[in-house]
Amino acid sequence: MGLPVRSFDAVIVGAGGAGLRAALQLSEAGLKVAVLSKVFPTRSHTVAAQGGISAALGNSQEDNWLWHMYDTVKGSDWLGDQDAIEYMCRMAPKVVIELEHFGMPFDRLDNGKIYQRPFGGHTQEFGARPVQRACAAADRTGHAMLHTLYQRNVRARTQFFVEWMALDLVRDADGDVVGVVALEMETGECMILQARATLLATGGAGRIFASSTNAFINTGDGLGMCARAGIPLEDMEFWQFHPTGVAGAGVLITEGVRGEGGYLLNSNGERFMERYAPTVKDLASRDVVSRAMAVEIYEGRGCGPNKDHVLLKLDHLGPEVINHRLPGIREIAIRFGGVDPIKDPIPVVPTCHYMMGGIPTNISGQVVAPHGTSPDEVVPGLWAMGECACVSVHGANRLGTNSLLDLVVFGKAAGDHAIEWLKANPVQKPLPANAADLSLSRLARLDGQKDGESVTDVGRDMRNIIQRHAGVFRTGEVLTEGVSKIREVAERVKRTAIKDTSKVFNTARVEALELDNLIEVAMSTLITAHTRTESRGAHARDDFPDRDDANWMKHSLYYSEDQRVEFKPVRLKPLTVDSIPPKARVY
Repeated sequence: MGLPVRSFDAVIVGAGGAGLRAALQLSEAGLKVAVLSKVFPTRSHTVAAQGGISAALGNSQEDNWLWHMYDTVKGSDWLGDQDAIEYMCRMAPKVVIELEHFGMPFDRLDNGKIYQRPFGGHTQEFGARPVQRACAAADRTGHAMLHTLYQRNVRARTQFFVEWMALDLVRDADGDVVGVVALEMETGECMILQARATLLATGGAGRIFASSTNAFINTGDGLGMCARAGIPLEDMEFWQFHPTGVAGAGVLITEGVRGEGGYLLNSNGERFMERYAPTVKDLASRDVVSRAMAVEIYEGRGCGPNKDHVLLKLDHLGPEVINHRLPGIREIAIRFGGVDPIKDPIPVVPTCHYMMGGIPTNISGQVVAPHGTSPDEVVPGLWAMGECACVSVHGANRLGTNSLLDLVVFGKAAGDHAIEWLKANPVQKPLPANAADLSLSRLARLDGQKDGESVTDVGRDMRNIIQRHAGVFRTGEVLTEGVSKIREVAERVKRTAIKDTSKVFNTARVEALELDNLIEVAMSTLITAHTRTESRGAHARDDFPDRDDANWMKHSLYYSEDQRVEFKPVRLKPLTVDSIPPKARVY
């Protein structure tokens, strides 16, 4: 084996909201828990979430978890699994109140209850009118959540491995996951972290796109690890483009701006969303708003000298509201957009934001790897939660503020289920003799190819291909060309080499290892998008403009080893209530 080994009850890869919520459950149960993170935990990408976390508390207006469920199913364009959606929406009030009791500093109403703002796609009475459902801490809700959960984990004595990168899963001859191989980024040394329970919470992979709101650490590490271990990736054709990224910078402007009363304008000064979504206007679902913006720009009504963006107007809200409810947004607009939103509108453009697909799991967070006639077969010892997982509660398009909810609901669920698993499996399985072989061979490849291609050049070409061929609008011709090009890049990834090791040894090595993960995500995205011949949610094809429930109400499963795509049905039956039948999705 050749590597040192440390043993734990549970190893969690990723220290964002989902990882910390799961870690808290396990640590407070008295288990020995290790959490790996490429960055200090409070710098995980959850910290960038701005607008809120959804829960039908009804603090400002009447609300009901069933209305929340309906909005989520409708937002998913009926590709979400309704049992998982019911579970999440039912749990929402409980987990938000739990966060409040943990000390999360939510904004307050005059009566002391948690402040809630309107958000895109949130409605009363099954779409009748907008409702205030997003529980907010100004425009820094993710920041508040992450710090709250980190502090609770410190109190629970969770052990953190900061600036460590997980490289590969370790599976034994039975297919059970018994730990991970990890790299200490500071020293370049590797170690096997053995565990009876391995939980993946590695976040999204938005860095496959050239323009993204995602942090540079969002490189799909958990997805790459699973793909190399023979586990399929689910619904990878669905990527959410957030309507309001700062033009030219990609930095996120929360939907909460529109929830507070901001609205979009084209070059004619027209509030154009009234044409595309007459009922909820600027608070339509994200894919609807993004496509409307893209159409406005394409048809020549974009703003600026290049007519390549639209404007987000909020100066009418007044300095008091902006400084109190949206202070971070004002700072972002000044720094990255060059405008003060108290005086001028913000230039915005749709930007890649969120990955609806991921590692297939059940409601308990167990990773599901369909095989043969067993569609619900789980991978023993492995869980996934958060953006890297696909439960699927988001389906073809995520409803705003359901991301933070997803983290804490399924982070807690995975932690609880892992506790019961550990009680039933008290003995650590032995490591296989070849536990570290895959990781060591990957490292040897990088170190041995001194004349190979530049990681930077190959990564740039990959991102440009994805940006060009898997954007807001897609066609069969564009996707066919994209699949061919990304396969060429995948071959180039195998020939990448670490260069100039004297100056940037570990930075270069980490970037090369991240590219191994990114190319798995990029391949799965283009191949599944090419396969799905319909338009649903965030996947919009000009050559197949209609949703096709008869043929395509099913999840895609991409297998890396032979690049094949299989399918499994959407679970339309909820846990306790009647199914929400498919219908036309209009706002």
